[in-house]
Amino acid sequence: QVQLVESGGGLVQAGGSLRLSCAASGRTSSSYTMGWFRQAPGKEREFVTAISWGAWTSDTRYTDSVKGRFTISRDSAKNTVYLQMVSLKPEDTAIYYCAAQIGRLRVGAAMAPDYWGQGTQVTVSS
Repeated sequence: QVQLVESGGGLVQAGGSLRLSCAASGRTSSSYTMGWFRQAPGKEREFVTAISWGAWTSDTRYTDSVKGRFTISRDSAKNTVYLQMVSLKPEDTAIYYCAAQIGRLRVGAAMAPDYWGQGTQVTVSS
């Protein structure tokens, strides 16, 4: 079992920045994917970004609407993934969920989380 704990959400003005953190604990794997999804009021949960790694390499993936504004990274020593968000827009307002998937993302495949965090609210005011 893996536990994911998010932190870093809050209220920010449009154009501002926030950094989310997701700390993983429990039984993890050397081949793994962690990422972020978000759910805005009245909308379905959507994929935002993921970082996928194996023994030697890692790669990242972003949904089009956040490319160039969001950056995902990880600190392997701390089992923590970060989401740096800049140039935030009101449409980025949502609950952001950390997610983890055993194994790497395959090319063309969607992330299919095995574990979810509890979510953290991000609100961007105009």
